[in-house]
Amino acid sequence: MKWRCAVAVDPDFDVRTLGSFIEKVRDDPSAGATVWRANSTWKKGLRSEATISRPDKEHVVVMDEPAALGGSDTGPNMVEVVLGAYGCCLTTGFVANAAMRGIELEGVEIEIEGDLDLQAFFGLRNPDEVWPGYTDVRAKVRLTAPGATREQLEELHAAVVPTSPVGSIIARPVQVHTELV
Repeated sequence: MKWRCAVAVDPDFDVRTLGSFIEKVRDDPSAGATVWRANSTWKKGLRSEATISRPDKEHVVVMDEPAALGGSDTGPNMVEVVLGAYGCCLTTGFVANAAMRGIELEGVEIEIEGDLDLQAFFGLRNPDEVWPGYTDVRAKVRLTAPGATREQLEELHAAVVPTSPVGSIIARPVQVHTELV
C-alpha cells in the first residue's frame, strides 16, 4: 500500500517519518528484522522493574502484584501489562494506518479483558491440565472519525488487527528460551 499523509491532528505523531521507514523496509526487507531488549530486576516483595532498552533510550516500567496476591500493588501486574500492551499496540496501529489512509481520527478507545486461571501459576494444577496464560482475550474498539465512512473504518480494522505485533504474540505460540545462568 502506498501511504499518504492525513492532515496532522497530533503534533506528537510524525507520519512522514513513519512513511519513510516503511519505504526503507519495503526497499530493504532486512531493515524490518529487529531485536528488542528488556531487563528485569527484583526490587522488593513481589515488585520488579523492567528496563526496556533501545540504543537511544531506556524506559522503566514498575510491576507488582495486587495485595490479594501478596504484593504491594505499586504497579500493574505482568498479565495486566500484556493487556495494556495489546491495547496500546492496536491504538498505534489504528492511528498510523488511519493517517496513512488519509482518515482523520479524533479518538481511539480500546477496552480489553482476558481470562486467566491461576491454578497452574500457584502450583495447584499441572500446566498441561490448566493453561497458566490467557485462554481468551477480547477487545472492543471505538474509533471516532466523523469524516470516515463505516466501510473505511471496517477496512482499517481489517488491516490493523491481524498485523498487531502484540496481538500476534499472544495469539499463537512463540519460541521462548529461558536459561538459568
